[in-house]
Amino acid sequence: MSVFLIKTLQLLLCFALLIVLHEAGHFLFAKLFKVRVEKFFMFFDYKFHLFSTKDKWFTRLFPKFKDKETEYGIGWIPLGGYVKIAGMIDESMDLEQMKQPVQEYEFRAKPVWQRFFIMIGGVLVNFVLALFIYAMILFAWGEDRLPVSGITDGFSYNEMAEGVGFQDGDVPVKIDGKEIMYWNDSYLRDISLAETVTVMRDGHEVGIIMPEEGLSLLEMTQGATRFLTINVPTVIDSVLAGSPAERAGMHKGSRIKAVDGQPVEWWSDFDAIMAIKAMQLADENCTHEDSVNLRHVEVAYDNYIAKITLTSDYMLGIVKTHYTQYYQLEHHEYGFFESFPAGIAHGWRTLGGYVSDLRYLFTSDGAKNVGSFGTIGNLFPSVFDWQAFWYITAFISIMLAFMNILPIPGLDGGHVFFLLIEAITRRPPSDKFMERAQIVGMVLIFALMALAIFNDVVKFLF
Repeated sequence: MSVFLIKTLQLLLCFALLIVLHEAGHFLFAKLFKVRVEKFFMFFDYKFHLFSTKDKWFTRLFPKFKDKETEYGIGWIPLGGYVKIAGMIDESMDLEQMKQPVQEYEFRAKPVWQRFFIMIGGVLVNFVLALFIYAMILFAWGEDRLPVSGITDGFSYNEMAEGVGFQDGDVPVKIDGKEIMYWNDSYLRDISLAETVTVMRDGHEVGIIMPEEGLSLLEMTQGATRFLTINVPTVIDSVLAGSPAERAGMHKGSRIKAVDGQPVEWWSDFDAIMAIKAMQLADENCTHEDSVNLRHVEVAYDNYIAKITLTSDYMLGIVKTHYTQYYQLEHHEYGFFESFPAGIAHGWRTLGGYVSDLRYLFTSDGAKNVGSFGTIGNLFPSVFDWQAFWYITAFISIMLAFMNILPIPGLDGGHVFFLLIEAITRRPPSDKFMERAQIVGMVLIFALMALAIFNDVVKFLF
């Protein structure tokens, strides 16, 4: 099975699960308050659908199907899903219904507090689901942690980090005085916002004063090389079949010692050399002849030197040894009840990090990194792994919960915002105002989706 298909299946399974449960949150609160739900659809059904409980074949096969009030179905546009609730202006834009006399079973006939819970039902489900999944991951698989004290070979730093005061070999041990016991990449965000970072250098603690304005996490992670990288020797974990590396005789366990005559000790050294090649290739003055020459590299590995022609996308065809394979990890098991507070804490940290990173959305570099299905699909591993699948699903669930509660017309948060205004002023916004707000919100949402899809296409083509 191809990597593309494996990632696509994981993406569809994740989206289907999250969409159904999100809409079920709205549905359950609507039913609780005796509001009629006319439709419950996974994916959008513009003009036609793939399945509906009101299809003739379904009604013939299941003539005694109990729920005659709600139509359940699957649309053909996998951009989300919806429940059509009687008596409200939503993405269905059923304006004719709003012109009719108010019925007791309609959304608009219910008190503000009931409508509030109906609207936040989906967000609540997504948020609680994420925390539950994190807890169950810890319960089922436990947690592997990398002790900072065990990173014996230290970190490598790029020019940006060296300009601040870091040196190759430094190991961050404190951020603003708070000790780091176990390393994970989320600490990079903390470093970007820190006032001081304490590192272990040559057996002594050294304090580094960070810039008052902080650092850009985008610049720290998306340059030619990362702000910091854990030092791991250039030992190959595996070689891809038919790759230039395989044809050159490389194998699992081979160690790369130099590239084009430049010594490499850590994978960060190797990445820096390859990043320079990528920059040269991206130069507008790079000719076809230059491009061909850049594809030829001389690699010293083990006791051999080989001249290798890289693939068309300038890859050697190797899988690097990861730091989790090189350094000793500590494994921690969680009991069933112990997993819940740990899962909640992890989910809360994830949400905090996601919210913090949203400030980059309004920068030019941040806008370029907005992605749609291609970007999200690439989060999933190329080989199906349940632990990775649930971890990514929990992250997307918590991301959807936050995005949906933003006070943007067309999203759940927009409806909640107008309900709060109604609760304060004691007057609901007019149907005409809600109609226009819904249209504006949908235009904004579709514009953001168009940007995300455009970015994915650009990444795919270039």
